[in-house]
Amino acid sequence: MSVNDISFPNIGLTLHNVPKSFSVFGFSIALYGCIIASGILLGLMLASYDRKSRGLKTDPLWDVATYAVIAAIVGARAYYVIFAWDQYKDNLISVFYIREGGLAIYGGVIGAFLTVFIYCHVKKESFLEIADSVALGFPLGQAMGRWGNFFNREAFGGWSEGPLSMRLPIAAVRDSDISDGIRAHITAGMDYIQVHPTFLYESTWNICLLIGLMLYRKHKKFKGEVLFMYLFFYGLGRFWIEGLRTDQLIAPVLNIPVSQIVAMACVLISLVVIVFNRIKVKKQK
Repeated sequence: MSVNDISFPNIGLTLHNVPKSFSVFGFSIALYGCIIASGILLGLMLASYDRKSRGLKTDPLWDVATYAVIAAIVGARAYYVIFAWDQYKDNLISVFYIREGGLAIYGGVIGAFLTVFIYCHVKKESFLEIADSVALGFPLGQAMGRWGNFFNREAFGGWSEGPLSMRLPIAAVRDSDISDGIRAHITAGMDYIQVHPTFLYESTWNICLLIGLMLYRKHKKFKGEVLFMYLFFYGLGRFWIEGLRTDQLIAPVLNIPVSQIVAMACVLISLVVIVFNRIKVKKQK
């Protein structure tokens, strides 16, 4: 197969000459960055729509948006670099090459929500009320953002023979992303790998999560419930999907993928918060 092809052999689909970037006036623009930016913008628009539909002001959301987006990008990159330090320690300038990928979603979530929390504290706004709207924008942005991984040929899983398995030319992927399990299936003369399209799994999971949250949002029992439902269900899906990926960021000492630790923490904390507050609301009736 051509170095720029991506195929899904078990459903008979081959995409030829899939680009990683395009050129404008001689300047190369990475599709990864365009997709991430589009996901952020649409996520903000959805959050704004939610607040407007509930009769709340949208000004606070747009006021904090610039700071939150910057913090999300910085947080996502910092999270990735910290736990993949061996990739960057010998070439520190590469820390800033985010067009090549290397943004960790959880770092972005932490950075964005921390910024919103600080803003709300300073401006005397309700953090949980704004966070409920932002929590709707996140799965939309994440569902789109994962397609940036598709164009970058990254964030895939181990070898797969499943119906949605994806073939990528070996020359198109980072050598460090090819696990020992994948190498064991590569025979003489084979120029491709066949893997789990985990970007597609997570994108689909986020779309389903978004639909569920949109249907439930007007029936929430307490401020912050949409936020914690997002963290709970996203954490469940991410825990499973992260276990399939070959580019896991491993926690020192524990030797467990960092994102699985964070995902399970989100699930457990969110479950406790939701149960506690629902019991509290029920007693108040």
